[in-house]
Amino acid sequence: MTNSEHGALPTFAITEIPFSRRGSWLNISPTIGVNEQSDELHIVTHRGGFNPVLRVGARVAGTRVPAVIQANPATLTWRHERGTIEATYQDADTLRFRGVGLDLSLTPVDSYLYADPVDDSFVYNAAVSGHRYRITVLHGAATTASESVALTAGSGESWEIAIEELPSARPPRDRYDAFDRVVARSAAEFTAWLDAIAPWRTDQTPGTALAAYVDWSASVDPSGFLRRPAMLMSKHWMDRVWSWDHCFNALAVAHGDPEFAWDQFMVMFDHQDDSGGLPDLVGHSVLQYNYVKPPIHGWALDRLRRKFRPDHEQLRAALAGLERWTDWWLTYRTIAGGLPHYQHGNDSGWDNATVFDGDKPVSTPDLAAFLVLQMRATADLAETLGESDRATRWIDRADKLTTQLIDSFWTPQGFVARSARTGEAIPSKSLLNTMPIALGNLLPRHIIAGLENQLTQHLTEFGLATEHPGSPEYEADGYWRGPIWAPSTYLVVQGLHDAGLHPLADAISERFRRLCERSGFPENFDALSGAALRDRAYTWTASCYLLLAEEYERGRALR
Repeated sequence: MTNSEHGALPTFAITEIPFSRRGSWLNISPTIGVNEQSDELHIVTHRGGFNPVLRVGARVAGTRVPAVIQANPATLTWRHERGTIEATYQDADTLRFRGVGLDLSLTPVDSYLYADPVDDSFVYNAAVSGHRYRITVLHGAATTASESVALTAGSGESWEIAIEELPSARPPRDRYDAFDRVVARSAAEFTAWLDAIAPWRTDQTPGTALAAYVDWSASVDPSGFLRRPAMLMSKHWMDRVWSWDHCFNALAVAHGDPEFAWDQFMVMFDHQDDSGGLPDLVGHSVLQYNYVKPPIHGWALDRLRRKFRPDHEQLRAALAGLERWTDWWLTYRTIAGGLPHYQHGNDSGWDNATVFDGDKPVSTPDLAAFLVLQMRATADLAETLGESDRATRWIDRADKLTTQLIDSFWTPQGFVARSARTGEAIPSKSLLNTMPIALGNLLPRHIIAGLENQLTQHLTEFGLATEHPGSPEYEADGYWRGPIWAPSTYLVVQGLHDAGLHPLADAISERFRRLCERSGFPENFDALSGAALRDRAYTWTASCYLLLAEEYERGRALR
């Protein structure tokens, strides 16, 4: 994986990051399942889920050749001594391929092929996605055999095709732009977006262009359950939007693309149900409410409003959504006279953290802290909209919950989680118990000092381990039982800054940024080795890198 110099396109390993573009539901990648890679590339669609539909291979006279594959945001290239194949995106649902000296084979994964007599194209009908894939030969010769299409090239000869993803039918195009012009347009579109969201970048933040590509390429146009442009968590198998992940993605693009940022923030509120609950996740063809995610939305909106000014209508919509979402927790997830709780680890976003090993449901200090911040953000919205009495009510509730948080969860050893049924403390060395640091200077100084000490103990060479490395429950690839994660890192860094603990915040930021520049933007990282784990092209990791890099660069400019 190579990061770009300022002004150049980043290059990347196709085995780690898919080749795609903003708006498209397609990508090209060897990844064909959860942690599963093929020895050849596939065209994958995310309509209907994560679905490889066509295997794509470089051939000479029907025999596979070991081509070298190179990728940047505008072009994917196979290189061999006999010739080259190049791919680019004409638009969100049309791929262009051209080759010289090399043949291209296209083999269906779960579809059938027919030759369309209407326009002389070849069409794959893919049951897995409910879409068709039309192959139009623009130049050269194509043959079919055993459900495969092959574009053939003699020595020095060339061919060119277009592949379109179609819902049912579409008239053939009257004309196609020249391939090189399409490449140039794609490069210009990515560069313009990079310049918009990261004008601050320098050689001190060399991962910026690649992080921006991860976010740009994982974005899709409205389709299915997604009613607005959305940034998926990945165009590998984590091809959905989860109900806290989207907040970090919104923040990362807010300065340069506020309209898109607002879409990212509101994408889950499009599906707020009658009870006020938000879904756990939304994808093209899936919408689930059986879990939820933590209420960081007030925290996120407060920070979004520091980056741009939503209009009156947007603020009104946000106020209504936040009030109903906060009341949902207080109504449906709070025992009378008690504190709010998670029914399951998945509700917290820290799915298998050790605080959930014991009795469930679990009242945790992070949940109370996030609700305090959400109440305060709601109060600020109400005040901005001229509703002072409404604002006062939310501040009163926030103050009461802050007192409950400290009285119920703080101990001489730090914050603890408790059984929601019995109130008994749950033994755990999870970083989750330090997350009230997000409250910053709303906490008493002795608690801030205690959290500073705990966070330092979780800090490895690469960042914050989500389970204390000395814990018997620590697992190197244990999901939330050890690995470093972007959202917990960013929440802690911001809380430390708000609490005035800038040296520790800067140290954590520095280590996380260097980790990303070394190991890319995966779902999470081994806390002791720094190795990339799980899905290798994760947008909230890229987004948190962009946020921390921007803060570093802007701070450096002021010094």
